Amino acid sequence: MSSAVELHAPGPRGIPPLLARLADDASLFSPAGASVAQAVEDHLRARDGEYAGLLGPILCQVSRLPELITELAKAKPAEPVPMSLVCDTGLGEVPKALSIIEGRQELLSLRMVEMPGPSDVDDVWLERVSEFVPEDVVRVVEPRRGEGWLDGVRRVAEFGCWPKLRSGGQTVESFPSVDVVAEFLAVATTLDVPFKVTAGMPRAVRRTDSETGFPYHGFLNLLVAVGRALSGQDVRGALASTDEAELAAEAGSFSDEAAKAVRGVFASYGANSPTDPVSDLVELELL
Repeated sequence: MSSAVELHAPGPRGIPPLLARLADDASLFSPAGASVAQAVEDHLRARDGEYAGLLGPILCQVSRLPELITELAKAKPAEPVPMSLVCDTGLGEVPKALSIIEGRQELLSLRMVEMPGPSDVDDVWLERVSEFVPEDVVRVVEPRRGEGWLDGVRRVAEFGCWPKLRSGGQTVESFPSVDVVAEFLAVATTLDVPFKVTAGMPRAVRRTDSETGFPYHGFLNLLVAVGRALSGQDVRGALASTDEAELAAEAGSFSDEAAKAVRGVFASYGANSPTDPVSDLVELELL
């Protein structure tokens, strides 16, 4: 199975190890909700851009795969586009989708398959996932939050799958509290596989939306929090902080070894667009 190091190795433009391949392109998902044609155009432009090394795979739902292939065939990329297939039509549709991708390897390079877990992530279901998804493709499973969900996180990891943390959504209840994320990190730092994050982190630093009141987590907060978790420091303080300068200084002080250790735990997150994190990171002088 591909490792986090392989998937998120430093890019060709000298992106720091802490940020290399951090942002998976989730522009086909809400709130961005880009058309497939626009998503392909933006993704290919970003892959040729100054900050290409920040960019991970493009995420595409099973239901939109044929359209993605059509648009990529029109665009004729110079090399296969790394992608993560997101199951939105049930686990049973995965084999057919994988077969379609296998037939278009000049356009797509499958890196991950991501799926929501059932309310009870049991061994039988996880064995089915292992049967459906090839060993050289990362399997990402999102355990449903609720009572005992951290046991589901551990079970997912025991089967070699990466756990996924949902950090937001369309309702305030979709956003996990600082305490919930801290409890998740306490488990995630003990696992043999990394985790990734989906939705709800449009900015580098934590903020509350003035219109909706949604408490958005920041991907820089999470990077610093993982660093602190690995060194036995104040995780909750890092997650709750809105001090951009302090967080940027702490993240910028990580050695390459510490940065790689952080990314060995926190693999990537789904960005609203392939360029979404760039402006914040440039402003914070981290790029």
